Amino acid sequence: MAMTKKSVDLTADLGFLKLRNPVLAASGTFGYGLEFEPYLDLEKLGGFVVKGLYYKPREGNPPPRLVETASGLINAIGLQGVGVEAFSEKILPELRRLKTAVIVNVCGADDDEYAAVVEYLDKQDGIAAYELNISCPNVKAEGLCPALSPRTTFDLVKRIKAASRRPLITKLSPNVTSIVEIAKAAEEAGTDAIALVNTFLAMALDLETRRPKLRNVFGGLSGPAIKPIALRMVYQVASRVRVPVIGMGGIMTGADALEFLVAGAAAVEVGTANFVDPDAAVRIVAEIESWCEAHGVAAVREIVGTIMVS
Repeated sequence: MAMTKKSVDLTADLGFLKLRNPVLAASGTFGYGLEFEPYLDLEKLGGFVVKGLYYKPREGNPPPRLVETASGLINAIGLQGVGVEAFSEKILPELRRLKTAVIVNVCGADDDEYAAVVEYLDKQDGIAAYELNISCPNVKAEGLCPALSPRTTFDLVKRIKAASRRPLITKLSPNVTSIVEIAKAAEEAGTDAIALVNTFLAMALDLETRRPKLRNVFGGLSGPAIKPIALRMVYQVASRVRVPVIGMGGIMTGADALEFLVAGAAAVEVGTANFVDPDAAVRIVAEIESWCEAHGVAAVREIVGTIMVS
């Protein structure tokens, strides 16, 4: 009698949220999810994070606002979005039918706006968690954002956590001297999880015109170029905090994702890869499963944090 192949348990448990697999599509690279329905089955993902939402609609930065680099992408989109009312009335009802985790990326020009966005969304159903975006480097001059300081991180996370009825994932910036110090401030303030890293502050220059290629001058670098640094930061943070870590930064393949899990991430987000290959996140799930089968791993969570450094 032929033996049947045992399936791999791909589930990921963040404590406050159980995912069918550890792969999420990252905010800003996946629209509101619905745009990707022609290319993949959204229910094959662990979940996805919708585009950042401010309270009111936002146009973002003027073009040009995207530049390809040798091994990545610099964006200065500026968090263009439809605002909470249009999202809640037109988009969220469509997302509620999906059997996958819908996480909303929350933005604000100041602490009051962050709180207002969460207060409005708390009245809506169908949201699994909030991802608090305190780290986008392409909105303000020189990439300024709350996540650059432990104090501003602590104060904002504490306020939003107290105001929210849902779990809070705090998304951190890599543009700091000590990522662990910022992560510990977010943990102390009560965040339920930490997501890192957001993009690296960068610029591109047109040599012939001697002008910046981005109207905004600066943008955020993502893609394979940042993976080694992102991996290092995820390892540093995961080994120093108790809350789960969601890792991201240049994940293009299942092997990339698995490296982040081994480094200590409980789940991962796939971002820039979605622009190159619209079904990248689903492909990465399949590649993780194949690797686990080939290596006799019964449950993917068994490899989380198994890095050996000595």
